Amino acid sequence: MKMMVSMGRGGSGKTSFVALLTKHFIETRNYPMLLVDADPDQNLGEMVGIDLEEKGHKTISELMIETFLENGGTTVGIPPSERMEGMIWKKGLYEGEYFDLMAVGPKWIEGCYCLPDAALKGALSRLTKSYKYIIVDSPAGLEHINRKITSEVDDIFDVIDPSKKSFDHVKRAYRIAKEVKINFKNFYVVGGNRFPEISGEEVERRTNQKYLGKIAYDKNVEEFNLSGKSLLKLPPSSPAYLSIKEIMKKAGYP
Repeated sequence: MKMMVSMGRGGSGKTSFVALLTKHFIETRNYPMLLVDADPDQNLGEMVGIDLEEKGHKTISELMIETFLENGGTTVGIPPSERMEGMIWKKGLYEGEYFDLMAVGPKWIEGCYCLPDAALKGALSRLTKSYKYIIVDSPAGLEHINRKITSEVDDIFDVIDPSKKSFDHVKRAYRIAKEVKINFKNFYVVGGNRFPEISGEEVERRTNQKYLGKIAYDKNVEEFNLSGKSLLKLPPSSPAYLSIKEIMKKAGYP
C-alpha cells in the first residue's frame, strides 16, 4: 500500500490532479484505491462523480455533529476520535468498484479541525481493507501538516500556480513536514494548468525539489468542472490526462 498526498495553494489545481491521477490508476488497473477528501470545500467527490450525501454517506464532521451535538454524546472518557472510527467506516465510507471515498467535511464546531482530523488519522492507522493506494487531497494552506493526518507518506505532490507565493509554499511545506516528523520518501513539485512553460531546472532551483512537469491545459477540464461532470469521463486523448501519465511516469509509477 502506498500513501500519496496532494497539497498546494487554493486554486492551484491539486484536486483536479487527484481526480486525473485516479483516472490514470483506473485505466492502468492500479486499484483498489482509497480517496480521502481532507479539504472542507469537498470538491473531490464531484470531480470523481460521487455525491456522498446522495449515496447515503456522511462526512466525518457530520458524524461528529450527529454523535456529540444532536445525540448528546459525551467527550469524557474514551477520546472522541477513537469512538468515531467504527462509525467512519460504517457511515462515512463510500465503497466503489475501483475506489472508496471519504471526506472530512466542513468544521463541525467553531474552531479548528482537530477532532475530525484526529478521527481520520485513527481510522487510517487501522485500515481494515487492503488498498493499493491511499490518496489524500489536502486543504489549502499549511496548518493541516501540523495535525499530521498521517505520519507515514510515500509521495507528496505540491501543485503550484504561477506565483512567487506558490514557490514559497513548497519550501515552507517541506520544512514543516520535516519539523513535525512526517516520514515521506519523495517530495515532488507539479505545475498546475496555469503554470508557465519554464524549465524544470528553474523550478528545481527555486524550490529545491524535483519537478515532474505541468498539467496541460485542457478546455474540457474547465467545462467538466463548471458543469459538475466527473473528470473520470474525460476522453483518453485529453491533454490534461496525457500529461498526468507523463508526470507519474517521471515519479516512477506505471
